[in-house]
Amino acid sequence: MIERFLKQTTFTSNEDYREHLEFIIPEHFNFAYDVMDAWAEEAPEKLAILWTNDEGVERRTTYGQLKAETDQAAAYMQSLGIGKGDPVMLILKRRYEWWVAMLALHKLAAVIIPATHMLTKHDIVYRNTRASVKAIICVDDAYVTQQISLALPESPTVEKVVVVEGGGSVSGSFPAGMLHHWHAEIANAPAFQRPEPNDNSDTMLMYFTSGTSGEPKMVAHDFLYAMGHLSTGVFWHNLHEGSLHLTVADTGWGKAVWGKFYGQWFAGATVFVYDHEKFDADSLLRQMEKYRVTSFCAPPTIYRFMIREDLSRYDLSALEYCTTAGEALNPAVFEKFLEKTGIRMMEGFGQTETTMTLGTFPWMTPKPGSMGMPNAQYDVDLIKPDGTPCEDGEKGEIVIKAKDLDNKPIGLFKEYYRDAELTREAWHDGYYHTGDMAWRDEDGYYWFEGRIDDVIKSSGYRIGPFEVESALMTHPAVVECAITGVPDDVRGMVVKATVVLGREWKDKAGDALIKELQQHVKRETAPYKYPRIIEFVDELPKTISGKIRRVEIRNKDKKQ
Repeated sequence: MIERFLKQTTFTSNEDYREHLEFIIPEHFNFAYDVMDAWAEEAPEKLAILWTNDEGVERRTTYGQLKAETDQAAAYMQSLGIGKGDPVMLILKRRYEWWVAMLALHKLAAVIIPATHMLTKHDIVYRNTRASVKAIICVDDAYVTQQISLALPESPTVEKVVVVEGGGSVSGSFPAGMLHHWHAEIANAPAFQRPEPNDNSDTMLMYFTSGTSGEPKMVAHDFLYAMGHLSTGVFWHNLHEGSLHLTVADTGWGKAVWGKFYGQWFAGATVFVYDHEKFDADSLLRQMEKYRVTSFCAPPTIYRFMIREDLSRYDLSALEYCTTAGEALNPAVFEKFLEKTGIRMMEGFGQTETTMTLGTFPWMTPKPGSMGMPNAQYDVDLIKPDGTPCEDGEKGEIVIKAKDLDNKPIGLFKEYYRDAELTREAWHDGYYHTGDMAWRDEDGYYWFEGRIDDVIKSSGYRIGPFEVESALMTHPAVVECAITGVPDDVRGMVVKATVVLGREWKDKAGDALIKELQQHVKRETAPYKYPRIIEFVDELPKTISGKIRRVEIRNKDKKQ
């Protein structure tokens, strides 16, 4: 399949990859037709999805079956008046229908807006009005449907709400004729009429960022964004046609299409889905053992909980390859996972605005804690505040060279929808500015420092939160931590650590453990970085996509 879209399909080194990665771009690329329907024609009996849930229900769907289902779903949506360019919000958790709906909407060239099931009425109104949402397709979850119904009076553009039934319940009041039921109505849809083709520059997908520091931004991607993830699945995840790949991600945020959709199917792999209500490391490991998952990707938080299990109790012999992204990987987690499984985690970095931007590829030796090297589809650099390039060892902002919308690399977003000012703030002087800080070593590997707003200036030193967090994470008491700066009359700011302790350490929380952790950091990294303040908490504040909200910790401290 990938030979249809790449001039060279295998690479042996970073030099080979950088020099020879070249895409073949169709005039009207549409992932649903050009990749998925092509697989259905080429290998109709090949398994596309293996879906199961925490109640033991199992569903196996071939590429051929998936084409038939997505044609039918597209026809159903056509019958509801959904067509090219119409914004449609999906709130479907990990229900099987999310994959069907995504492909069906691609076939219609509609604009997909994935969203999490944890949104409140306020969140839904914000999204509906900012994006002029025309239809919402959601799970039959009482909380979800209640919040949608409460949002409707303030959402004048919404015309249809389609509920996917699965044994849940519908709550709330809906105007007459607005509420529809997927499974009760889809079989009666007329034949699918393929619409006029999309242009590559048309908007295909819009994500609201997870909002680590403010209101969510609306990130618009064109139809070539899907092609940009070919590198994610084929080269970073190292997938092949025999792979059974599991990425842990909610379908409401961008990591889902990184690991549960585009790149995996470019490779012809099988997407494994474990639909569960609440994360539990033991249950996840049992599923990996039962179905013999070969490839696994999750944020470091998931790995942190996994390595606290006795991994010798699980048969993970089918596991071939593991990757991680979503937040920076602490070296201590890398080393512990390697010790317990023999597998080296391959880290990657990207944003809602990009596909994988930096990564540790199969032909590279991973350096624990490093994000790897630039993906060849992007021209990545580090720059200082004055706009000049950083030398090796200097800290700077990660930027991607991109002159304008007509001269941007495949995978980079189009714009912040309906916000020209915000787009200009991030995309100027020939660069897209990520807002993330890093440094590059003499071998070309990039090392994460933190968001620009998270860097702490104390007594003349610039301290990246990640380096202190990594030092703390090597102590056996620490499950998770967040480093922030607290205003100080003498030093300007001092370092604070907000720490989640392991179960066996919780009753030891106190002054003695604080001193022990402080001395531990002094031994692990430069002493001036140690946290002068340590607070023990049961959990860290996080975004709906699981990223730590340091801004919330800082704001709380300002009020005290």
